[in-house]
Amino acid sequence: MADGDGLGEAAIAAASPASAPGLSPSLGWRERLRAGLAGTGASLWFVAGLGLLYALRVPLRLCENLAAESLCGLKTQRHLRHLRVTVFLNSLTPKFYVALTGTSSLISGLIFIFEWWYFHKHGTSFIEQVSVSHLRPLMGGTESSISEPGSPSNNRESETSRQNLSVMQKAWRERNPPARIKAAYQALELNNDCATAYVLLAEEEATTIVDAERLFKQALKAGETIYRRSQQCQHQSPQHEAQLRRDTNVLVYIKRRLAMCARKLGRIREAVKIMRDLMKEFPPLTMLNIHENLLESLLELQAYADVQAVLAKYDDISLPKSAAICYTAALLKTRTVSDKFSPETASRRGLSTAEINAVEAIHRAVEFNPHVPKYLLEMKSLILPPEHILKRGDSEAIAYAFFHLQHWKRIEGALHLLQCTWEGTFRMIPYPLEKGHLFYPYPSCTETADRELLPSFHHVSVYPKKEIPFFIHFTAGLCSSTAMIAFLTHQFPEIMGVFAKAVLGFFCLQPRHPQFLSKTHKI
Repeated sequence: MADGDGLGEAAIAAASPASAPGLSPSLGWRERLRAGLAGTGASLWFVAGLGLLYALRVPLRLCENLAAESLCGLKTQRHLRHLRVTVFLNSLTPKFYVALTGTSSLISGLIFIFEWWYFHKHGTSFIEQVSVSHLRPLMGGTESSISEPGSPSNNRESETSRQNLSVMQKAWRERNPPARIKAAYQALELNNDCATAYVLLAEEEATTIVDAERLFKQALKAGETIYRRSQQCQHQSPQHEAQLRRDTNVLVYIKRRLAMCARKLGRIREAVKIMRDLMKEFPPLTMLNIHENLLESLLELQAYADVQAVLAKYDDISLPKSAAICYTAALLKTRTVSDKFSPETASRRGLSTAEINAVEAIHRAVEFNPHVPKYLLEMKSLILPPEHILKRGDSEAIAYAFFHLQHWKRIEGALHLLQCTWEGTFRMIPYPLEKGHLFYPYPSCTETADRELLPSFHHVSVYPKKEIPFFIHFTAGLCSSTAMIAFLTHQFPEIMGVFAKAVLGFFCLQPRHPQFLSKTHKI
């Protein structure tokens, strides 16, 4: 169900599955500090501290400084403090700086080696894991400040939510799918209303669309409960507002996935209703591109009037464009003239107004993403679209053609009109990387990004093609051959002189054939 949506795993990982977690108010800062020091990295920092004290024992001269202060006999505390600072600064020798630099380098090297080993073994950063799991709760992070201490039931709920959040953060960061699934089940054991755990199971464990829809419905039930709870507390603090935004993203993601499941199971009208309700309930979330999924469903129903209404709202100059928007607009204008279009007739009488509008819409779409026509015209083989796409890139072209090729084939003559007119776009933009016609210049970084998004066996489409002109080849060959002849003449003058005379004698001094002379004379 690759749909190029804008909400990925990162947004779900950041969302709390229940009310925001908090720390138990019974623990003071001393207890939390002792708990943090008892963590995984305590031994490393303890050894580093001992090594630093051992290396600096001579330069600091602690004993001499203490003896000097006791013998001074200063009466005022001000003079005593001044003397301590002076003695300390005077006692710093070059050995101190050498020892400090060497110890810092040693500790940095040990941390780097340990971090590299831990990352290659576990697939995550040790420092990041310790910071998320231990240091942020100790410092009283965002999550811990959301919950308000109250009754013992609220405290138990906050502690359960904190553990649940930690489990789900670990689940979304795991690279091994079985480990992700196991962590999701652990989160459900802590809290049966963990919406993000159901989402992970629906996308990772479900083998059929029916199973995925069942899990997404469970996630919807839990997500709506959490969303209503966040709405009631949104004005209490900025942290509660952030919690509401995260819960909103999770709820929208779940409903969108349910719409995609209904679409795949043939319940297209139900999918259209879910998407329309989403767009009405959350109008600011246009960056999630729900309207693109709605366009595809409406085209499947052949409800072209509704498609035009959606385009009238979202194909605006102030809104970001996509291949789905541009090529769907071109398809609707092509639909009115494609069944009667003929290149021979158009060349004799010229293009009509409707045909000109259709051709201009095709040129606009091709300028936005020039890779799409090759897939629609089946000049390149289609593959499954990637999980993430890059706008105006080859990955977006694959995703659009994969879901919309059937709609172009359904309209008679649409692909024929596209085949006859799409290459004319490049005459309007001879330098697409420098200046565009209707859009910004084509970005030159799409090739590198698409190679990372698409599988290695796929031949990535590159625009513009970096073809070397013929005269560059000709000039390079002429220059190379001239340089070679000059080098050989310099090294072997006698041999090259004989070779030159032989060539001149063959081409210039060879006598003409008598029969040829007679025929020429007769003519």
